[in-house]
Amino acid sequence: MAKYDPLCRYLRRQRAAEFELSFADVERVIGVMLPGSAARPQWWANVADPDTTHVQRKAWGDAGYEAFLIAGKDRVRFKRAQQP
Repeated sequence: MAKYDPLCRYLRRQRAAEFELSFADVERVIGVMLPGSAARPQWWANVADPDTTHVQRKAWGDAGYEAFLIAGKDRVRFKRAQQP
């Protein structure tokens, strides 16, 4: 099981098109602390880059969401991705 699989499962169960979670909420879901780099917007990037090591992006992407850091709040907004 990958570190962020619990986040993917959690997000797949959500019905809201958009909602927020605190970093503490995300940590409870995944069962470990987020890295310090999670305080930077780049960590929450939604762009799929084949050369990236951002495995966390796959978790919310596979669940059909995009993630957006709420600056200075230790919170992240998840928004259902638009279908092409």
